[in-house]
Amino acid sequence: MGRSSKVIKRPWVFAHGLLLLLGGKMKNFKRFKFILSFLLIFVLGMPINALASEDEFVVGMEVNYAPFNFSQTNDENGAVAVRNSEGEYANGYDVAMAQKIADSLGKKLVIVKTEWDGLAPALTSGKIDAIIAGMSPTPEREKEIDFSDNYYASDLVIVVKKGSKYENAKSLDDFKNSKITGQLNTFHYSVIDQIPSVKKQTAMESFPSMISAVKVGKIDGYVSEKPGAMSAQTSNPDLTYVEFDENKGFKTDPKDTSIAVGLKKGSDLKDKINEILKNIPQKERDEIMQKMVSIGEGDSNISFLGQMKDILAKYGSLFVSGTVNTMAIAIFSTIAGFIIGLFVTMIRKIPVDKKRNPFTFFIHKIINFILVAYIEVFRGTPMMVQSMLIFYGSKQFLNINMDSMPAALFIVSINTGAYLSEVIRGGINSIDNGQFEACKAIGLSHTQTYLSVILPQTIRTILPSIGNEFVVNIKDSSVLNVISVTELFFISKSIAGSTYQIFQTYLVTAIIYFVLTFIVTRLLLLLENRLNVGDFKLESEDLK
Repeated sequence: MGRSSKVIKRPWVFAHGLLLLLGGKMKNFKRFKFILSFLLIFVLGMPINALASEDEFVVGMEVNYAPFNFSQTNDENGAVAVRNSEGEYANGYDVAMAQKIADSLGKKLVIVKTEWDGLAPALTSGKIDAIIAGMSPTPEREKEIDFSDNYYASDLVIVVKKGSKYENAKSLDDFKNSKITGQLNTFHYSVIDQIPSVKKQTAMESFPSMISAVKVGKIDGYVSEKPGAMSAQTSNPDLTYVEFDENKGFKTDPKDTSIAVGLKKGSDLKDKINEILKNIPQKERDEIMQKMVSIGEGDSNISFLGQMKDILAKYGSLFVSGTVNTMAIAIFSTIAGFIIGLFVTMIRKIPVDKKRNPFTFFIHKIINFILVAYIEVFRGTPMMVQSMLIFYGSKQFLNINMDSMPAALFIVSINTGAYLSEVIRGGINSIDNGQFEACKAIGLSHTQTYLSVILPQTIRTILPSIGNEFVVNIKDSSVLNVISVTELFFISKSIAGSTYQIFQTYLVTAIIYFVLTFIVTRLLLLLENRLNVGDFKLESEDLK
């Protein structure tokens, strides 16, 4: 057995062995405990979504759909702090109307930033009181949620590239054979079929994505409401939008072009909000919209790099906040996932004699089945689906109200645990059976064999896979925006949707992700090289 055969009987030996494996002596164990404690305090001390109180009006929105709702870093022009994103403020037409409703209700307005697909589940599960996010009361949505009277109505237009052959179009007929798209899960996408011989493109998730597609020529245009088109044009001078002559544009139900407050079925807020909206004259509504469109106006003559510099200067604090959240989730969930995976693997590896302990054998088989089911379910389903089911489902069906950050840590940790359990199992299986037999021959118990001999070698073998899972967690945390986690990608979407400077924003984001993953992979490579130099020893004086 050589260098790993010493018997260690203390219960905390594995932690010591792991520390030594990573290249330190026992004198560094206090440093290890300090770092681990600091990480736990940091993560558990992060700002989370406080539960709503009776005197709050909690509103959900994307905070990335200018001029209806957009992001900024201060409270200028009536912006409201975003509860689940420290240092971020929401502004826009939706925010202004939400503030008027909250004031009339005698409640404090609270903004919760949530991805579009997460808004309806957040409402039906009781996470928020209302959706005020430029949402139209379509018949499909009315089956799931109630709507107030409309608080804005607009015309549908098509955003195109300035100078294209469609710039001067006056009717839908002028868009014959054009490549047009709309936002996913909106009625904008369904009306495209009214264009003769249209080459309907795949629906896109967000307006920034569609703007990018138009600018690079992948599509000829996208359907939008006029205010959104005005903001897109304001931030992108190379874009324009087409308004149609009377009776030559899209035929829509008035509800389709109206925007209303989404409410939970049977909510007692509906009548109250309708009464409040009746007292807001159309002139005042138009003035608010014009104000919100003008807020986005800026200098469009600066260079591409200049625009990137401006984005960093204006939204740098949000990028930092998103990066911190992303790394905290990745670090915590990788460590927790490793512990979960190790625990699952060790239980599955416990030898039970069927003849000597039939009852214990039966119980172990049941537990084994449950653990295998856990592994298969969490490895076989997307993390986004897991997030939706756990975060919203636990509230809607079990009345367990989880905050977004603790939920994110839990979801990513158990997801990672499922993957790493198989990685650890593979690492153990790669060790020669002779070592197990040798340990048995000298009288080591099952636990002693694993703690003193097998696991130290296994960890060194699977370290690259653990590092790879860490890198994956950095990137995969982006799916958590559906449960209101403001990680780096969600922050970037808000900035892109607020400024409509898509390439500039996502280039900054790409650089940040690259720097993070590059540093992590280099550190892991250094650690691997260090482990491969010299012999791994558990010296008795190191464990005193």
